[in-house]
Amino acid sequence: MNTESAPLPPETEKVRLAPGLHVVATPIGNLADVTLRALSTLKSADLVLCEDTRVTQKLLSRYGLKPRLLAYHEHNAATVRPGVIRELQAGKAVALVSDAGTPLVSDPGYKLVAEALDMGIRVFPVPGASALLAALVAAGLPTDRFFFEGFLPAKPGQRKNRILELKDIPATVVLYESGPRLAESLRDLADGLGARDAAVCRELTKAFEETRRGALDELASHYEESGAPKGEIVIVIAPPDSSAPRISGEDLDAKISRALKHHSLKDAVAAIAGETGIKKREVYARALALAEKD
Repeated sequence: MNTESAPLPPETEKVRLAPGLHVVATPIGNLADVTLRALSTLKSADLVLCEDTRVTQKLLSRYGLKPRLLAYHEHNAATVRPGVIRELQAGKAVALVSDAGTPLVSDPGYKLVAEALDMGIRVFPVPGASALLAALVAAGLPTDRFFFEGFLPAKPGQRKNRILELKDIPATVVLYESGPRLAESLRDLADGLGARDAAVCRELTKAFEETRRGALDELASHYEESGAPKGEIVIVIAPPDSSAPRISGEDLDAKISRALKHHSLKDAVAAIAGETGIKKREVYARALALAEKD
């Protein structure tokens, strides 16, 4: 990608920003995806807060911007936030960006926004790129209703429990995941959610952008064989089949607990699968998760 500064259109000239916190979306990969308003805001702000100043500097250098930067991330937020609030109370215009995409979406910043609002300070959204929306429109799955889960728990037992809680959500589910955990998470999703279409979207808007579509178990097998992919990853999963048998996670847990009092694990799983229509491997996975929880 060209690293020389790009000429800016008139819409990006320095302006007098209204005092307050300006939450600015930045590109998720392709630096050309920045909005004119975002450039103007970053150029005009008294202070720009960023997760990693080195990452944000790449965007600023591309467009010849030189605002005052301050690192603001999950490790220093508690100590930095009071000073930022003081600047906001003094009438300064402060911009908040994440490393990529829209701040506060699986990124730090929520507490700053909440505290600013509590102090009567205005918060201005400056919308733009978002990895979850980019993946949603590229996945080819229903978009009329979707549920953003963010990252699943890292611990296997907690992850399987959370997946079962997602099972009955009547909407497309969008997740973030890391490369090293992708295959394991997809296998747990296949076991917990059953036969559903899904898409794995990675490196969106970048040179090696890829969207791989298929059933959850097929995608799990692919990444188990091919190894952990690089880059930022979004998983998009189709909603449950409305005609399929429905049972809440709590009811399923109760059935498993009762059945195990009188039957072996194998016989209990077979009986519950026959009664509910849920696949045996899904019931088995839930039984193991319950045992681990206990």
